[in-house]
Amino acid sequence: MARALINLALIIAAFTVQNCVFPLIPFLSASPNLLLILTFSFGFIEGRRAGMLYGVLAGVLLDLFYSGPFGFYTLFYVYVGYLNGICTEYYYEDYITLPLILSVVNELAYNLYVYVFRFLIRGRLDFLYYLRELIIPETIFTVVTTLFLYRFLLYIDRKLKEYESGRDTTLV
Repeated sequence: MARALINLALIIAAFTVQNCVFPLIPFLSASPNLLLILTFSFGFIEGRRAGMLYGVLAGVLLDLFYSGPFGFYTLFYVYVGYLNGICTEYYYEDYITLPLILSVVNELAYNLYVYVFRFLIRGRLDFLYYLRELIIPETIFTVVTTLFLYRFLLYIDRKLKEYESGRDTTLV
């Protein structure tokens, strides 16, 4: 129960910072995608099922906040949580190399998804402008933020595991 409440609070805080604080900072041309970082980190640390659950939460928040077809972001975030949850079986979560690679891949996939279904369909074909002005800066910010945020999320996950294992002791 504590894990669910803390992770829900993290998702709501990330959503609030991403959509209410970062747009007010004037020198940022792009901002890190905190919900994407949380979704793939939870998927990578806790597995496919948890990644999909957090993907649903993050996607529904974005779908409620932005206009467009409901489920647009939820679909993508669920896939991100699931696919990154597969990686937890094959790679140790302490190493930072795979989370950084996953951050780049997820951010590029997210931006291509948004470009194809939000811009390309409406006839906006200037992909190089979108790449130069949005994709590359946002990817750089997201990767740098992942360096710090992933370690913090891993620390929280370990403390929650210690707390849960301490509570599970039963006297027989």
